[in-house]
This record gives sequence, structure tokens and C-alpha cells, in this order.
Amino acid sequence: MSSGELIDSFVVPVHPHTVLAPEKNEGWGRLRQAYDLAAKRIEESGADLLIIYSTTWPSIIGHQIQADPNPEWVMVDHDFHDLGSINYSFNIDADFAHAWNKSNKERGLQSRTVAYKGFPIDVGSVVALTLLNPDNKIPAVIVSSNVYSNRSETTVLAKACLDVIKSTGRKAVAVTAMSLSNRMFTENIDPKDDKIHSLKDDEWNRKILEFLNEGRLEDVSQLSRTIHRQIRVQKVVTFKPMWWLSAMNENRNNLTGEVLAYEALNGAGGAVVHLNPTPSGVGDKEYDEDDVEVFAGERGVLDTHLESDETNDHNQPSKNTNQGPELWDPTEAEGSVNTDSAPKPVGAYPHARKVGDLIYLSGVGPRQPGTNAIPGGPIHDSSGAPLEYDIKAQTQAVIDNITRILEEAGSSINNVLDVTSFLIDMDRDFAGYNEVWAETLGKVGPTRTTLAIRALPTPIAVEMKVIAKA
Repeated sequence: MSSGELIDSFVVPVHPHTVLAPEKNEGWGRLRQAYDLAAKRIEESGADLLIIYSTTWPSIIGHQIQADPNPEWVMVDHDFHDLGSINYSFNIDADFAHAWNKSNKERGLQSRTVAYKGFPIDVGSVVALTLLNPDNKIPAVIVSSNVYSNRSETTVLAKACLDVIKSTGRKAVAVTAMSLSNRMFTENIDPKDDKIHSLKDDEWNRKILEFLNEGRLEDVSQLSRTIHRQIRVQKVVTFKPMWWLSAMNENRNNLTGEVLAYEALNGAGGAVVHLNPTPSGVGDKEYDEDDVEVFAGERGVLDTHLESDETNDHNQPSKNTNQGPELWDPTEAEGSVNTDSAPKPVGAYPHARKVGDLIYLSGVGPRQPGTNAIPGGPIHDSSGAPLEYDIKAQTQAVIDNITRILEEAGSSINNVLDVTSFLIDMDRDFAGYNEVWAETLGKVGPTRTTLAIRALPTPIAVEMKVIAKA
């Protein structure tokens, strides 16, 4: 048998709207058309295996691989059950699944197959296989996304898969079922009003797609670490599928890429992207990660912080370069609301406290979670010398942090009732702060008090104290 190869790759969105309601929103319809085009290209490629890496099938210990030859069930999405249900009956290549599981173990990975009737297939895999392989002509295999795996483990997972592709002579297509940004609306919206949840999310989504359109897959794989620090996105959503897909393509940056569609899906970012292995001629970039062949064990998977190499960005200030007080882990008193997507407190208090029907937020500044960076720049340097800063960027970052805390509490920015704002330079900053307010919280309509103060505990220009409905 001739040696097999990976002949194509695709990135596809996971939300069920493209299957159940493409006619309700023009963007959803465009994603459906792009899905249909991708299915046509896969069929014409002569592929004899579809490999689905799904971010909506999380696993905790190692990776799981679907090995039931014909999983059948009815999928109802837990977030969008109102859209209806999807009946599925898939053609799974059980032999390949078992061979991949064996190859994983030979390379030092923790892995297992799943093959019992009634095991529910996740929404991302159901949507991808329903639209990319509607007649079940091509056998498929589905692998989970381990929430604790680092880049080494994810890379070895791909290499183990490539071992089996080559040894069995398969013509395989790799598919990552994933969101770009994953911040969704927490209240019902009219389908026609769907949009990307925030400007920052949209900017990063477009940066990812710009790189993918140029075939720079490995650059995206490494850029995802920065993206995680900038927008509210879980590592399992953006890091791991890009790590896996890049390793499946031998960590190349000169693929032939084409973005077929990019649209909002209930606030999240969804895209259909085709990545063909044909060299684009754009050029390549040196692969700057450990090229690991055998997984030797996880490092620090239970640490709540990112791995050291994920946070060592010399363009961002480290934890204490703000010259302010030491940061605290949020307290866990009864009713406390805390989230890793907001900056750590500068004292022993929670991000918020829920009491009855109300949520009381501690003072929220613009510092970024994880890095402690200040959008728009700090107001002074480590010696206290004044610096130029952008009050609009700081104000927007404050509102973004408030949004994240409220969403963690099960509420939303639309439920804000009262805001007390603190400015360290009323004359300089009020106009810019007020402009951002008008574009954001001003549309919600809370009461507001704005106070001028001498200083805040960290080198920031604005902070807000919020009360909201639960």
C-alpha cells in the first residue's frame, strides 16, 4: 500500500445555526454556503478519511477517540435548544480510531477509545460531519480536546495521527471544529441583530483570518497565546485546535489559505477556512517550539496560570511592573463572584458579590487579566514620571472587564443600574471618558456619578464601581 498523506485542512464553526437556521440571518446563510463549498471541495479531493478535532468535546485525562462504527442519536444543543434538534447517524472508521489510540500510547500519550451505544456526539462534530459529509460517503474519526494538554502533548497527538495516516495509505482531511472568539450574548437576541460581541474580539478574529488567508498556520498557532491574553477566550477553543492543525501540517507557514466566510454566531466569531498543503510561495518561518516526538509528561497542568512560555511576552508588562501593590487572589466569601478573565484584585476582596437580586462589583480598572497590562498605557513610569496615555482605551478596557465579571455572575452589561466613576484628571480625561461611555454604557442607561480623585492604587486613570441586576 502506498504511503498516505494529509491532503487538505479546514477550520469550521461549531454552532448549530448553520444547520438549523441559516435562513434567519444573512451571515449564518453565508457560513452555510461556505460549509457547502467546503463539502464540495472535500468530495472532489478524493479524500477517504475525515479527521475531526472538536473543541466542544472536552476531555480531562488524555484524549478520547470515537470508535463506534455507527453512532446514532439526536443532538440538542444546550445553549441553542430553541433552534431544534439534529438527528445524526455517522460512519466512523473504528479501525483507524483503534490504530490512532495505539499510536498515541506508543508515543507516550494517555488515550482511550469510546465505543458504546448512546455516547453523545458533541455539537461541533455533529455540525461539521452533517455539513461536510452529508451522505456519509467518507468515513470519519473524531478526537476530543484535552483541557489540560500543553503544546507538546497536542503536537505529539498530531504526529501519532500522521503515523497512522501514512502507514494505512489514507488520503486524509483534517478539520478543526472551533470558534474564533467565543464570547456570546447572554440574553436572547433577534437573529437579524447578531454581531461580533466586541470590537476587540472582531479585531483579533480578523488578524487570525488574515494570517490563515496567507497560509501562515504556524504563525497563528503561536499568535494564539497572545490572543488568549487579549480577549476572553478559553485555551481549549483557540490554542489547541491551532496547535493540532499546525502539527498535522508539519508546522508550516506556506500553505495555500482561503477564508470562505467569517460571520457572527450569537456574538461569537465563526469562520470557514480552507488550508491546502500546496505551497503558496509566500515564504516560511522557522518553527520555534520544541519539536517533540514522544510525550514525556505534562508540566504544571494544575497551575491556574498560563505556562511560563505563554506569558513571557516582552511587549507586555509582567505582573508587578506597574509598581503598584502586590496582587491578590480574589477572596471566596459567600456570594463572591470571581473570574480569571478579569484582573486580580490589589487587596483581599472579590471581583463582585451577589446579594439577592443585585450584584455589587468592586472597583474595576483597565488592567488586563493575566498580564496586568494597561491598554492605552500607564499614567506614569516606575519612577513616577508622567507618561502620555489614552483615556479612551483605558475606559473601554474598564467596561470590557465589567462585562466579563457580570457574565461570570450570570448577568450582563445590559443589567447595569448604577455606576460611580473615578478619574485622576477630570480636566484632561472627562471628554474622552464621556465619549466611550456614550457608545457603551450610555446606551444601557444606568445612573452615574463621576468623581475626581488624586490617585488610584495602580498607574491607571479611570476606575468604575458598579451595581447591576443579577
